Amino acid sequence: MKLITIHFSLVFLVCSLSLLAQNLQLNERGYFTTQGLDVTVFDDIYPEGHQTGVSIIQHGERVVANGDLRLEISPGQWSPVPKGGSKLIDQEEQRISQELWYPDSTKNRKGFNPVIYPDLQLKYSVHVQPAEGNAFKITVDLEEPIPAEWVGKIGFNMELFPGHLFGKSYIIGGSTGIFTPAPNGPVTQQIDGELLGHKLGSGNSLIVAPASDQYRISFSSEKNKLELWDGRINHNNSWYIIRSEIPPGQTERVIEWTIIPNVLPDWTYKPVIQVSQVGYHPDQSKVGILETDPSINVIGSVDLYKHDESGIQLVKSMSLHPWGDFLRYKYYQFDFSDITEPGVYTLVHGEAKTHPFQISPSIYERHVWQPVLEYYLPVQMCHLRINEKYRVWHDRCHMDDALMAPLDTNHFDGYLQKSSTLTKYDPYEIVPELDRGGWHDAGDYDLRVESQIGTVWNLALMLDEFEVDNYDATLIDQKNGVVEIHVPDGQSDIIQQMEHGLLSVLGGYRSLGRLYRGIICNDLRQYVMLGDAASMTDNKWANHPGPGDDDRWVFTEENPHRELYVSAGLAAASRGLKEANPKLADESLQAAKAIYAAAADKVKNPTNRIVALVELILTTNNNDYKAELIALEAEIVEHFSRIGWVVGRVKSKINNESFLGKINQQAKKHSLELLANAKSDSPYGVPYKPNIWGAGWNIQRFGVQQYFFYKSWPEYQTDHLFINAFNFILGAHPGSNSASFASGVGSQSVLVAYGVNRGDWSYIPGGVASGTALIRPDLPELKVWPFFWQQTEYVMGGGSTNFMFLALAVRDHFNKQSTEY
Repeated sequence: MKLITIHFSLVFLVCSLSLLAQNLQLNERGYFTTQGLDVTVFDDIYPEGHQTGVSIIQHGERVVANGDLRLEISPGQWSPVPKGGSKLIDQEEQRISQELWYPDSTKNRKGFNPVIYPDLQLKYSVHVQPAEGNAFKITVDLEEPIPAEWVGKIGFNMELFPGHLFGKSYIIGGSTGIFTPAPNGPVTQQIDGELLGHKLGSGNSLIVAPASDQYRISFSSEKNKLELWDGRINHNNSWYIIRSEIPPGQTERVIEWTIIPNVLPDWTYKPVIQVSQVGYHPDQSKVGILETDPSINVIGSVDLYKHDESGIQLVKSMSLHPWGDFLRYKYYQFDFSDITEPGVYTLVHGEAKTHPFQISPSIYERHVWQPVLEYYLPVQMCHLRINEKYRVWHDRCHMDDALMAPLDTNHFDGYLQKSSTLTKYDPYEIVPELDRGGWHDAGDYDLRVESQIGTVWNLALMLDEFEVDNYDATLIDQKNGVVEIHVPDGQSDIIQQMEHGLLSVLGGYRSLGRLYRGIICNDLRQYVMLGDAASMTDNKWANHPGPGDDDRWVFTEENPHRELYVSAGLAAASRGLKEANPKLADESLQAAKAIYAAAADKVKNPTNRIVALVELILTTNNNDYKAELIALEAEIVEHFSRIGWVVGRVKSKINNESFLGKINQQAKKHSLELLANAKSDSPYGVPYKPNIWGAGWNIQRFGVQQYFFYKSWPEYQTDHLFINAFNFILGAHPGSNSASFASGVGSQSVLVAYGVNRGDWSYIPGGVASGTALIRPDLPELKVWPFFWQQTEYVMGGGSTNFMFLALAVRDHFNKQSTEY
């Protein structure tokens, strides 16, 4: 009885507070809101990323998501998901209704990640409507009653984000418990076949975090029994789940929930100061951002303190200049460009305070770009053992690569083997020369050709532009299959990394007579593996390989657009390796030429053809390639916003005044558009359109392009765009988490990331996360959580090497300026 008394007291407390609050109201952006609380309804439909359905944003943080009908208690990444239909926002009734149905025909056994749907036709609508105070109600209507064989299997789920709840309590049905950091048994098989831990509790009401004013939420239903589950038992990346089964024989209001999130009285979003977590060169423009609650007009200043032997000393108080509204916040800018004295500094505005950052002429000489080359690239290397003193990042892996993929296989992760791309190898036959080279792509272990050549290409561009070929901090021993981090071997690390990538790309090209699409594990259980890469397969070729072996598969494809991309990368690599490895340089160039010749006339979109031509011209200075590029003048002008930065690199080698005049004219026009967009899009000084995935990779790629654009047309462009893009990655980006996206770079950075070691809640130095994502329509989010690929995943092919390029570009830009002065 004592537990029940506590329970009802807390329900009364939550309800009492809600009555004092202003009711949730539909706003102009199409969701329910009151100060300190927002309820969104299917603004995103991305359930596999925990980003769909009815979601709750409490005190500025997304705490509940994925409120929707699901066919499993704890769905996984490849579980059936509904298809979203029409959405009705009724301002008069203050109600949002979303129509959905199973199956989604666009995903049912087809698409990038085919999903196997059961034989079930289910159409339904989810309705959300405010009640008194902070309360709102969720109801669900079905078009037809659920089939008898599905009774007990279909339920309405809502998911609680675990990261905010570890160590906090819950009360359900008169019983209490604590949210534990790790899921625990006992484990039993459910009616749908899932292996789950016993439910944490059930009842007609649930109080989440009753002792926390910040995170307390009440869930209740007079009609439906609520069940609380820990979904992490069967999926590491799952959340806590609240679920009610759909009752049989009914269609109207089969679900009726009332939810009451607590809201702190007079809560407002706390200001956030956003600057580079690394710091600034003395000659660099230094514009900081203050992100604030939109309901408050900020007064006062931002104060700059310098660290010294006695503590911190006030250096300057800066006035705030309103920038305007962006997403859901109000923004101010402040300028401390006149501060040039080297030292360590901190910025303060009220309770808001930055981590320490430096101002120094040597700011980019150490601890910035080096982690990419010293850690991230070595750790991602496939087919080698990676040691770091006492630590083994992973053992020698995938030495049984690879078997030819079976024909007409629509695999997962975008791999599709068609009979039209046959090679001399039969399905399941061993393809030689694939057991060497390459890097594990992204947070998984496959080798995609674009990520392999993209990394090689970026490294080659760095050799073109910067003095990095003599950097040596790593021993790479291909003969014995071992890498030793922080053991110099007398050879250029960047050259050795390029060679490693080409071992895979050219090895496949030699063996297959064409480029591979990629090399990937053959089973989903392998694909979701968290652990040492060497444990994915037995690293031994079978005597008679076949469908039951654990060896990875190699896929081919007919994709002239991608082939031209590879041709460009090979041509650039040939330049970079000409002195260090002339034999490999020549093979790269010959392959680049052959691939270009075979693919050039097959593409409708000419962008990659133009890119490949530019790289071939820079490598060969061949007049035929130049004439071909000039003949594509109209296409270059049409697609200038995408490939102008590339064409600018070859201006000095083109002797055609008409052609140069046209592209110079287009460069001037494009520059004006870019600068206008950078000023109006966001307060961060870069064109920025937030998306469901973090924008960091796109913005740093944009920064690399603008470096070349500025170099080619300094009369039209400024250095601000590529420098601002760099600062965006380093912390000058929206949201309450202003960490550097580059792990281990800066005084605060992403240290829990979606890398190959995500199961350990860890990171890889030099890995660069995609960064702050958009929770539609307007919430910037970067959570500390290892299983958000759309926020913290690392990737090859540009994710880290574009960052490394930008760091070197900014370093050399200011070093050059200092020398000139």
